[in-house]
Amino acid sequence: MLDTLHLKFSCPRELEGYLPAPVPAAQGVPDWLKAMPAKAYSSVNMREDETVKRCPPFIDAMTHGFLLPLICDLRVANGQITWDNEIPPGGALDLPRSPIGFHDEGQVTGTPLFEADHFVVKFHNLWTIEAPEGYCVFFTHPVNRFDLPFTTLSGLVDCDRYHDTWVHFPAHWHDRDFEGVIPKGTPIAQCIPVKRENWIAQISSFTEEETRRVSALQRKIGREPGLYRRNFRT
Repeated sequence: MLDTLHLKFSCPRELEGYLPAPVPAAQGVPDWLKAMPAKAYSSVNMREDETVKRCPPFIDAMTHGFLLPLICDLRVANGQITWDNEIPPGGALDLPRSPIGFHDEGQVTGTPLFEADHFVVKFHNLWTIEAPEGYCVFFTHPVNRFDLPFTTLSGLVDCDRYHDTWVHFPAHWHDRDFEGVIPKGTPIAQCIPVKRENWIAQISSFTEEETRRVSALQRKIGREPGLYRRNFRT
């Protein structure tokens, strides 16, 4: 039986009820995934094949951990981003009221993200995040959310120690042609707790027994669609 661990999300008292709360990633599955068919015709294989909707690793990655939401609507038009933020004035704490900020392009000098005269967007997150002792949190772009016009940069934070302030999320705005509204609550980052452990890569070639097992499993996968989902998925 698995132990139940808690990832603690907290916000300033005056923002309670105004901020959309983090949600388990399983509750934030996008509409396009819900609507897509489980099978589709393959012109290569000349038959109906299962889509990624029936691919457990694809789905399990999307539904793992928690999603952090955009704090208000963002309107994008004519190269400008605007918003109306309904959160009340801050109390004892100095906190950002805007949903986004920016990083100067100089901070990504030498990376593929660098573009002269183009800022890197930074999404503001007003939830502190506390992990259990021995755990850090991997923050990344919401997994497989290619429909979003931005790509959140990935980072690993020791949230068992660093939890008394906010973690914000730089992002590359890759869709320069996007115009419209990104609604409040849209996931801006996925957070996945990771236990700190030491790992060493062990490199080897197949033994005869391993070769036999690999061959047997390959044949079984070919005969039995959905084998991983039925026999191996946890």
